[in-house]
Amino acid sequence: MRKITVLSMITLDGVMQAPGGPEEDPSDGFQFGGWVAPYGDDTGNKAIQKEMNQPVDYLLGRKTFDIWADYWPKHAAVWPGINNGTKYVLSNTLKSSDWEKTVFLKDIEDIKKLKSSEGPDLQVWGSSKLVRLLLEHDLVDEMRLKIYPLILGQGKHLFPNGAIPAAFTLTECTATSKSVILASYSRSGEVKTGDLTV
Repeated sequence: MRKITVLSMITLDGVMQAPGGPEEDPSDGFQFGGWVAPYGDDTGNKAIQKEMNQPVDYLLGRKTFDIWADYWPKHAAVWPGINNGTKYVLSNTLKSSDWEKTVFLKDIEDIKKLKSSEGPDLQVWGSSKLVRLLLEHDLVDEMRLKIYPLILGQGKHLFPNGAIPAAFTLTECTATSKSVILASYSRSGEVKTGDLTV
């Protein structure tokens, strides 16, 4: 069985839209594209390089795939693994792509079959709608969050309504020189409650 890991850059209010640049995803009038740029440092860059160099396949939503398919094949020197790994894309409309090693999935059942199959683990980058779907169906094994010290007040969120209650355990945590928290969480069971008033 493959592990599904969600990798996300998020703000303190959970926004994950267009961290990389102004034109990445301006949908719904989003005006803050490129919000991670002022926060780069050696610690953060090394963490991202480590994730990019892992031998994995990729599970992507349609919007993220469209952005990546236009960019990454031309920049293979920066991220060789993205061309080497298979890109599994959830889409109701796309059925083919010129980008090598791309496979299209139709629905959540296809994702469940993929997760149950043999092969490399799966990384999910961006893909806000896909992440929501995975959380709704309890298919996320690990979350690697880069939490940036700002509030945007608008944009696509990592944790919308609809995710099932789930507990996670912190497995790694580092703070960068620019106050970004790099935190990894593994799925650890059901939500437990108690009573602090007694």
